[in-house]
Amino acid sequence: MAWDEWEQLKAQAAERHSARMQLNHVAGGGGTYGPYVVPSQYGDLKVKNSELQQIGTSAYELYNQLWDKARVANPSSESAASDLSRQGFALGAGLQHVSDRWKEQLKSLMDACAQISNHMRLTKKLHAGDDAYIQRQMSSIDVLDAGFDERVDGPNKKNPIYGPKPKKKD
Repeated sequence: MAWDEWEQLKAQAAERHSARMQLNHVAGGGGTYGPYVVPSQYGDLKVKNSELQQIGTSAYELYNQLWDKARVANPSSESAASDLSRQGFALGAGLQHVSDRWKEQLKSLMDACAQISNHMRLTKKLHAGDDAYIQRQMSSIDVLDAGFDERVDGPNKKNPIYGPKPKKKD
């Protein structure tokens, strides 16, 4: 390989890997740049609100079921533990320990379900807000970019983004 070929290959590789900015854009109708397209139609980042909602709903339902069904045995277990302890059975203290641990674990699980449900609701709202913010920012960039190109239709022609020429009054 000759030195000139080596230099040419290095220059081509550097050109391919040079820092460039590229934005995803779908051209729409009207004008050179067209109207802005909602990001939900393309792009890499995607979180479906229905998926977040399903997770949050499942956590909420589990919380309600735990509240309704898992606490049922607690009063009777504590009553039995108390009766057994009064009668002098060591089993009463063991049953009370099991009842206390059950309440702790149940509370921990219910707290986790509530956090998941609340987090999914919050995440859904945040993603919607982020999407709207990104859409506004990209839309304004698109309009600015179109406004800087004065020669869209050729030299000395006004860019259509500025609208029609005002009519002169007689």
